[in-house]
Amino acid sequence: MTHKEIAISFLKLAGTGQVDEAFESFISSNFIHHNQYFQGTREALMAAMKEAHVHSPNKSIEVKFCYEDGASVITHTHVKQELMEIAVVHIFRFEGDHIAELWDMGQPIEKESPNEYGLF
Repeated sequence: MTHKEIAISFLKLAGTGQVDEAFESFISSNFIHHNQYFQGTREALMAAMKEAHVHSPNKSIEVKFCYEDGASVITHTHVKQELMEIAVVHIFRFEGDHIAELWDMGQPIEKESPNEYGLF
């Protein structure tokens, strides 16, 4: 698998509740997560993803754009949940075939946005 394929597979598995499989298959044991709302550990992100799936399961996850440059992959993803839709950018850094670091930024999609081009 390419790094792009791994990043997309991770997002789809973890985002649809298959968190254990996603982490076991694709996340490095020395993983670092850069998100101001969580501790930066593998375990903290895993627990947060499991809890999020219980309280607000994703209806769908569609990767709109995906870019790869060496050990880095960037995705721009449309996440649909029951109560809202979100545009999310993930930045992955790989060590070999495993995700070693992850940055993520999300923005709720407003139905009444004045921008005629949308977020995608």
